[in-house]
Amino acid sequence: MTPFYALLLGIALTLILLAVKSRFIGFRTQQPADLAKSGPRFDLRTHLAGPILCEGVIYGPTGRVSSRFVAEMEGVWDGNSGVLKERFRYDSGRVQDREWRLFLSNDWSIRAEADDVVGPGTGRAEGAGVQLRYRIKLDEEAGGHVLNVTDWMYLMENGTIMNRSQFTKFGITVAELVATMRRIEA
Repeated sequence: MTPFYALLLGIALTLILLAVKSRFIGFRTQQPADLAKSGPRFDLRTHLAGPILCEGVIYGPTGRVSSRFVAEMEGVWDGNSGVLKERFRYDSGRVQDREWRLFLSNDWSIRAEADDVVGPGTGRAEGAGVQLRYRIKLDEEAGGHVLNVTDWMYLMENGTIMNRSQFTKFGITVAELVATMRRIEA
């Protein structure tokens, strides 16, 4: 075998292994049913209602911290429809406002909309977990890219929500967010 063909074979095997890993192993392969019988029931109408303090870190593609933030959130629900207003304050001084419009079905499936989300996001609440998948369009100052997002929220026994999100482009993880969300008592 010539060195050129050995290189091509090595590249092909690497791509196959990466495809298998992203399809069957890792964060994005979790399913809501995996948490169906775990801990307290995560009910968006209860746990994402009222004032919430969120603190988090964003990691870049190399795994290094690229940004930190504190967000103030306010969730208001009318039956199975809710609005979650968010104000992010980043360590750079930048402030970002977002508003999620959330729709919860009787079977615990979720539809989520926001101005920077391309099409509706979809998800499901099962047991102590909530999964959302959506496509987000970054601000022009951040390149204007559209990224695929897998977002998981895990309800802890004390009511704190742990949030982990991965952002991918062409199947490659380009950023990750880890945050805590705690309700603020009025």
